[in-house]
Amino acid sequence: MIKKIIFAVCLTVAFFGFSAIAQDKTLVNNAKAKTMLLGEHKFSLQWISWDYFGTASVTDENGIYYLRGTQNGRGEAIEDYSTIEGVITSIDAKEFAFSGKIIMRISHINNGEPCERVGDYTFKITGKRKYWRLQQMDNPCEAVADYVDIYFR
Repeated sequence: MIKKIIFAVCLTVAFFGFSAIAQDKTLVNNAKAKTMLLGEHKFSLQWISWDYFGTASVTDENGIYYLRGTQNGRGEAIEDYSTIEGVITSIDAKEFAFSGKIIMRISHINNGEPCERVGDYTFKITGKRKYWRLQQMDNPCEAVADYVDIYFR
């Protein structure tokens, strides 16, 4: 019986992705930060552009905050992209915790193959910056630093 349950959970996660995993409601420790985070935002990875942004959206679905976003390359870098998808597990005044997947494909990094991160990450506001930046900047596929930013509205 246990094997059947484990198989069913694995099959569900494989088919539906992160959103199918049972998730506790997002822990909101700061109401102002929650208001700042909900909605549409500019989204960027420096390898693609700080001039042409993608978009990221934070939605509240029954107390669980979802983050989804995409940035696409242009011109010679048309095949480059960055995506983010998952849940926000907690929100504090200057940072939020994210659990999910970040994928980037940059032509000159990792031999042009997509690089995937899956796990728990922190996005933080530092100094007078007007965005949350991914704190785990080390690219897992090559020895470079990635600046993944989600901007205030």
